[in-house]
Amino acid sequence: MIEAIIGGILIGAASSMLLLLNGKLAGVSGILEVAVTRPSMDHTWKYLFLLGLLGGGYIFSLIHPSSFDYEINLTYLEAIAGGFLVGFGARLGSGCTSGHGVCGLPRLSLRSLVAVVCFMSSGIITVFLRGNFS
Repeated sequence: MIEAIIGGILIGAASSMLLLLNGKLAGVSGILEVAVTRPSMDHTWKYLFLLGLLGGGYIFSLIHPSSFDYEINLTYLEAIAGGFLVGFGARLGSGCTSGHGVCGLPRLSLRSLVAVVCFMSSGIITVFLRGNFS
């Protein structure tokens, strides 16, 4: 529980500092899209940001390996379809959950508020249906 609280504080602080100090948003899907589709030395901070996400997760897995003791019961086809739908949804919604929830809501973005309500509603409905019908 304490790890989640600390993680939330760090994510909020990091995204706020990125916006305040550099005028950049910490929306992961936008950062990844530009880093992959338009490689450039001007995007060095984006590569470092993505490396930090991966490296931070790896370091945390070494420090607290029990946090990664879980099983995902999906076929490869389900995982690929889910990844495609998440990517499609991020494009359709002009950003991902991190961009809208962590960066858009604090800026009082109406578009982000609508997106977060849609994300949360979809998640709640999915958990309810999956829990009752699987």
